[in-house]
Amino acid sequence: MSPSDEILSASEIGQWTYCHRAWRLARAGEINRNARAQARGEAGHQRHSRGVARSQTTRWLAFALIALAFLFFLLAFIALMAG
Repeated sequence: MSPSDEILSASEIGQWTYCHRAWRLARAGEINRNARAQARGEAGHQRHSRGVARSQTTRWLAFALIALAFLFFLLAFIALMAG
């Protein structure tokens, strides 16, 4: 075993955590027979991630608009009471 075989990258640790068998096969140089399915899965995860990011932005915008509406309501109420 060479010294480079003993060093694990962070992605290898992640792969081992997810599936010990897949990590062992990749380490042995086996060809991934599910490359297409894996690529489709990765694409699906990326679409989902974009959707989550979009919903977080939308939520922030909604809170900002609610705060702005409350501020306008408060200012209108103060002007009504003062005048």
